[in-house]
Amino acid sequence: MRARRGRAPHDWDQASRQVADAYFPHELRPLGGGREPRLTLRTLDLGPVLVGHVGWGADAGIECDYPGAYEVNLPLTGHLESRGARGPVSSVPGQGTIFRADTPSLISHWDATCTVLGVKFDSAWLDRESERIIGTDRSGLRAELPDQLQLDAGRAHAWRQVVGSLAAHLQNPDLFSDVGPVREQLAGAVAAGFLLASCPDSGEGAPARPRSIRRLLGELHDDPGRAWTAVEMATVAGTTARRLQEGFRRWVGTTPTEYLTDVRLRRAHADLVGPAAPTVSDVAARWGFSSASRFAAAYRKRYGRPPSQARDWHVDA
Repeated sequence: MRARRGRAPHDWDQASRQVADAYFPHELRPLGGGREPRLTLRTLDLGPVLVGHVGWGADAGIECDYPGAYEVNLPLTGHLESRGARGPVSSVPGQGTIFRADTPSLISHWDATCTVLGVKFDSAWLDRESERIIGTDRSGLRAELPDQLQLDAGRAHAWRQVVGSLAAHLQNPDLFSDVGPVREQLAGAVAAGFLLASCPDSGEGAPARPRSIRRLLGELHDDPGRAWTAVEMATVAGTTARRLQEGFRRWVGTTPTEYLTDVRLRRAHADLVGPAAPTVSDVAARWGFSSASRFAAAYRKRYGRPPSQARDWHVDA
């Protein structure tokens, strides 16, 4: 991961170069009398996914072709006016503007008070994820994506929460920098959440069948500590992530991720009350949790006590 730091530039050319280095080359046009920018730019790099805060601190217009990557801009403050494939789009907090890869686009007004949470996806990678997650190829994805995403409910709200949790670590740019599998898992989660939230279900294709689900269940029980992604689980089941979720809900009564978390927690609990007395951090890492704090929160929710009390609780019981 990487973060952009340092003194905010007060020169339009310098500010433009910094944003171009992090996101995309573009044509930047100051609006409203040429007020100097006060750039906000902090990013976390997950490989094929880049998450960051961007704000110009002054009114601006931007022309960009979004070469090689999709972009989703979620205003945290202010408003963002642009022209999408289907007409004008104006986004405020609670909404997100979607820009398609390799498509000339215009942001007609990025207002001075607007800071966005920007999510950039490598286009070739997201196209492949789209085929495996929702069964839509490159041309289909570009046709299905809306110009704007409402983030106040359902899957879109859940995706916004995931992205927001990553953005909370912008002050800690080295988080997971040396743990490749965790970065891949986080990038996959961001992609899966975005695709499932933004692309409507055509209703084509049957949910995963019991035989496919049993095959996946066997793999999850054999190796629950693996850095599983939604795509990898769907590949094992021989279907898309969307159809796998439908089949899991129908035949198992939960989602694949929830089921995997339960398996991991049961294995972790057995370790904590066993004779080896491992640390909470060691148990979290062994069973595929991205951090000890996330493991502790899931454990407390499942068992009603923190993992540090597992042994005492077991003895008392």
